[in-house]
Amino acid sequence: MGDQGTRGRLSDGLAKAKPYLAMVSLQFGYAGMYIISMVSFKHGMSHFVLSVYRHVVALLIIAPFAIVLERKIRPKMTLPIFLRIMLLGFLEPVLDQNLYNLGMKYTSATFGAAIVNILPAITFVMALIFRLETVNLRKIRSLAKVIGTVITVSGAMVMTLYKGPILDIFHGRGQSHQNSTAESEQHHWVIGTLMLVGSCGGWASFFIVQSFTLKKYPAELSLTAWICLMGVLEGGVVTFAFERRLDVWVIGWDSRLLASVYSGVVCSGLAYYVQGVVIRERGPVFVTSFSPLCMIITFSLGAIILAEVVHLGSIIGAIFIVMGLYTVVWGKSKDPLASSAPLKDEKKVLELPITETKATITVVTDVHGHAPQGS
Repeated sequence: MGDQGTRGRLSDGLAKAKPYLAMVSLQFGYAGMYIISMVSFKHGMSHFVLSVYRHVVALLIIAPFAIVLERKIRPKMTLPIFLRIMLLGFLEPVLDQNLYNLGMKYTSATFGAAIVNILPAITFVMALIFRLETVNLRKIRSLAKVIGTVITVSGAMVMTLYKGPILDIFHGRGQSHQNSTAESEQHHWVIGTLMLVGSCGGWASFFIVQSFTLKKYPAELSLTAWICLMGVLEGGVVTFAFERRLDVWVIGWDSRLLASVYSGVVCSGLAYYVQGVVIRERGPVFVTSFSPLCMIITFSLGAIILAEVVHLGSIIGAIFIVMGLYTVVWGKSKDPLASSAPLKDEKKVLELPITETKATITVVTDVHGHAPQGS
């Protein structure tokens, strides 16, 4: 009996930790994508083409699993659901990713990862508008989410407005890079920042629409495959509109191929599915509140691999952002699962776990999902 009780507690603890572990792992995946993408851009790859190839790879990976594992639970496709999927295919694969990649090219991978941290605030406000989140300032958990969001945005603002002196953390690497690109960077800084902010708006909208879509179409793998397909088709149209040369589609065995495969498998295929699962359990704000961790990882990788410099303002802002992150997560951890799950009243959905299939991630009764990303 004692062993069974211990096993039960371990099982419950692991089940509660799964959303946190999944989101932390995704942040490492996103950070790697930012660095690899920047390297591919320096080798001449079009950000429009990268977005299309990324979703081609993701579709090829996810579609077979969706066809096999969800053949018995996949809801009937209707016109309203299909229109939502088309909107999802535009918001993240096309709008968010292209604005983010172009904004990152105009600024830097580190700056892009920092600006993304306004995402929790945008998502939180949108979730309030669409009643996916409730705030009662008399309760500590609600107050923590509001305060944490303010702290997170404040940290991102510090990083944007105050650079400060360069910290010679990595033995002065990147100084020449900064000097050689300072003039160009200053010229594109404003428009790059606006594009990054616009990408966050598209990403936050994606999370909100996805949470509503999952109510009517609670099949995460199938929804991921549909989003990838729409992303390929819509992204292809946009690419042909902006890239008239056919040779931009040619890639070799280099960083451009690596960027397409890595981002497709990790940041589109797996990320859309995992985020969809976590959104159903914890809500879109919980998903987006982990984005500051990606910034910290990108700082380190950017300084080492891309020779990007680290300023004092970035460190100070990062400290505030991490404080805000854990304040928001603490507040979300105190939310009753039943009240935060969008599907709480849909018993049939709650009785359709994917545990009977051999999926890599188990979906239990009340599962949540920042699908993703994008950006």
